[in-house]
Amino acid sequence: MTNTATGKTAEGTATRNSTGALVTTKDDGLVTKQGTTSIADVVVQKIAGLATREVSGVHDLGGGAARAFGAIRDRIPGASASVGQGVSVEVGEKQAAVDLQIVVEYGVGIADLSRSVRRNVITAIEQMTGLEVVEVNINVNDVYIPGEDDEEAVSDRVK
Repeated sequence: MTNTATGKTAEGTATRNSTGALVTTKDDGLVTKQGTTSIADVVVQKIAGLATREVSGVHDLGGGAARAFGAIRDRIPGASASVGQGVSVEVGEKQAAVDLQIVVEYGVGIADLSRSVRRNVITAIEQMTGLEVVEVNINVNDVYIPGEDDEEAVSDRVK
């Protein structure tokens, strides 16, 4: 059903091409005839990082080097943890792809956890940005065992 006065349809904007055929273009909120909204990679990266951390069973994000650097950064007064650690994204005009590096807690089913993380990340990004998430790749690079990292190293040299 086209409103001929405005050229709007339920699906988007209707226009006529050079042959006179009616062509409908979808208004998706990010690209409209009034303007374009662009979303920076870091915005999608932070949303994905926070959405991943919300899932029970995810202990941390990032590879070994990133986590080691994060541990050093956490000891510096005034430094804040990076919510984008362990997350890389590619953001286009209408779509986004996400790669995650996660550490899972021991005893958690990795396949089930991956499904939950993927669902949470896709939902958060699509709801907040309007971008279509085409893929969420998850790399599990470690398993957290309680008590393993909790004990601080004690030096015999300094007392």
